[in-house]
Amino acid sequence: MTLRLYDTDARQIRDFVPLTAGCVSIYLCGATVQAAPHIGHIRSGLNFDIMRRWFTYRGYDVTFIRNVTDIDDKIIRKSAEQNRPWWSIGYENERAFNDGYDALGCLPPTYEPRATGHITEMVEMMRGLIARGHAYEADGNVYFDVRSYEGYLELSNQDLDDLRQPSGEGETGKRDPRDFAMWKAAKPGEPSWETPWGRGRPGWHLECSAMAHKYLGSAFDIHGGGIDLIFPHHENEIAQAKAFGDTFAKYWVHNGWVTMAGEKMSKSLGNSVLVSEMVKRWRPIVLRYYLGTPHYRSMIEYSEEALREAESAFARIEGFVQRVIELAGGEVAPAAEVPPAFAEAMDDDLGVPQALAVVHTTVRQGNSALAADDKEAAVARLAEVRAMLGVLGLDPLDPHWVGESRGEDLHGVVDTLVRLVLDQRQAARERKDWATADAIRDQLGQAGLVIEDSSGGPRWTLGPR
Repeated sequence: MTLRLYDTDARQIRDFVPLTAGCVSIYLCGATVQAAPHIGHIRSGLNFDIMRRWFTYRGYDVTFIRNVTDIDDKIIRKSAEQNRPWWSIGYENERAFNDGYDALGCLPPTYEPRATGHITEMVEMMRGLIARGHAYEADGNVYFDVRSYEGYLELSNQDLDDLRQPSGEGETGKRDPRDFAMWKAAKPGEPSWETPWGRGRPGWHLECSAMAHKYLGSAFDIHGGGIDLIFPHHENEIAQAKAFGDTFAKYWVHNGWVTMAGEKMSKSLGNSVLVSEMVKRWRPIVLRYYLGTPHYRSMIEYSEEALREAESAFARIEGFVQRVIELAGGEVAPAAEVPPAFAEAMDDDLGVPQALAVVHTTVRQGNSALAADDKEAAVARLAEVRAMLGVLGLDPLDPHWVGESRGEDLHGVVDTLVRLVLDQRQAARERKDWATADAIRDQLGQAGLVIEDSSGGPRWTLGPR
């Protein structure tokens, strides 16, 4: 089956045909680093991490660019409010984003350019647009003339005559209020860079057009981001890049939001759930399961109950993995290929929910093999499960996750203490003191431990909350 993706521009699922055979180029709009990330921010990076992993599994050489917006109005306001340098705020939060990506198992991008490191490229693009009649300078600002580009608003499917974009603060001299700023004239006390039109700083949209051009060339395969970026950000990127002469992105892929009470998770709404706090309360691999297993275009309504369900579902997978590893007496390598049904689901617009159903079906088959003492079949099913989980970034035996569970350094201590209690329970069972044995098991259960008796002796795991 040909790999297919939903293209926002075409408003339909299209066969994916790369510009260069065997290669995939992806540009993802990354973090604006005015504050630490919430799980809604990280979801986008995680969805495209799964996309990247699937392309890699399919044999493509993937170039993955994820930018950092390290200067904008919000960062400047935070700088004034906190009496801190703008670059200090940006760097602190950039590290927080990368910590969040890493905690949830996202592979690092091929390149992660910062906006402020590409002023030269932005000036070059503005020169070209002015020369072609698509942009103009006024009072030190440089604006894009939206009426000069015929395809403006095709991505968001809007009508220019119905569009209203009031001038922003300091944006003087516009020919049309809908023209957008590519470069903003310097204000006293703000960071600025020298240009042929005076000192100033980048507009939000210009940076991505310039960085995509630098790292991926005039044409590339996929441009991604959250659905909230379709307008104005991605619409304005397209206008700048294509008016400059670039072909730009062949496919536009957008992920859904994480919502709370039906609203987009947002710092401004005060309903965000910071990644740094969530990883203290939930295992990062469980958070990845929760955020990464719904379809990337769907909305995720945040709730503690949904997280507990994700924890329980992943615990069933982990339990199977652990039992087969114990039976095999050592590690079981992932299969060379995923099951056909899993591949078919992933090829169909990254259908992770359907692919995950194949994972759980395979786990059930493996558990049946365990119950029948069919070691060969159980090991074969685990190899398939590991191959599928590897694509999703959820293989608990991957080095990234080994020992990740709640408190790696404490696991050995807890295991020793639990073993002492289990020895007491086993002694009670041997003397047929069933009441004491059951009481010990119940007390361990109340402490959050699940005890399972097996042919190799009792084992314990952390149960769902």
